[in-house]
Amino acid sequence: MRYRQRGGGQLGLILLASQVFHVGVENIPPVTLAVLGLNVYLFLVPSLPLLQACISVQQAYWRGDWRRLVLSPLHHLDDWHLYFNMASFLWKGVKLEPRLGSSFYAWLLTVFSLLTGVIYLLLEMVLSEITQDPSYNLECAVGFSGVLFALKVLSNHYHPGGVSYVMGVPVANRYASWVELVLIHVTSPGTSFVGHLAGILVGLLYTAGPLKIIMRTIAGFVMNGYYARQNPYYNFSGYSGSSGGPRAHPQNVHPYTGGLSEDEQYEAAIRASLNGRGGSTQRRPTSHGFNIPGELTAEEIRRRRLQRIDHFD
Repeated sequence: MRYRQRGGGQLGLILLASQVFHVGVENIPPVTLAVLGLNVYLFLVPSLPLLQACISVQQAYWRGDWRRLVLSPLHHLDDWHLYFNMASFLWKGVKLEPRLGSSFYAWLLTVFSLLTGVIYLLLEMVLSEITQDPSYNLECAVGFSGVLFALKVLSNHYHPGGVSYVMGVPVANRYASWVELVLIHVTSPGTSFVGHLAGILVGLLYTAGPLKIIMRTIAGFVMNGYYARQNPYYNFSGYSGSSGGPRAHPQNVHPYTGGLSEDEQYEAAIRASLNGRGGSTQRRPTSHGFNIPGELTAEEIRRRRLQRIDHFD
């Protein structure tokens, strides 16, 4: 969103509170609830005036105020801006966070927030250069909507055959983000077309580009580094003396996949490890189709140690 003066109404906050209570605080995943609460808190008790939190080429790039990459998504123009963004974020978080895991979802939001701001700056600079219009470098944006467009692309990627309703119009999921981008810009000229476009591009970088691989690699590196300090036999595929490739011992293969694809099993392993639960713990299926780590009994630990000794012999 482009910067404009904050409104004085509180109806948006009341409606947002009703949405939260409708879903139930206990049903909101922890990262989603924390981010939503942070946005509401910074609206009620802003850390800075909006002109010092919004992001623009002039302020962030020319003057080197890079903290705006962090601040701009967390500040909103008025209560309605906050309501529409956080209500949308609430429903996306309820669907995506359980699927991705809270730790990975927090990592995803961090990357999406920063990268959306970077791409926004690049697009504004390109437009200023192409059109020879310096005003693009001065446009200052705040709000979480760019991140929401990235999450929308991700959500639609997981449900490619579904239908979304954009302003009451049914649209195939694969096109929903683009249709919403155009309709919002037409119906609300004050919104930042470039900011929303930046979010879509970030989402595409994750679903169809290299960003997903990069993020998983970094998460895997962090995970391996942590567990290597805990157990010398640990590697990404579990506890084994081998590399976890095709000839890995059968005990390292999780018996429950819940119908997940290879990529999704890979992400599940990262999520479990980022949550501090290790990669070798036997997993049990839940009624929701996701896998959660189970607790090993003392007898099971003893049995696996004997199996590992036999395997190395």
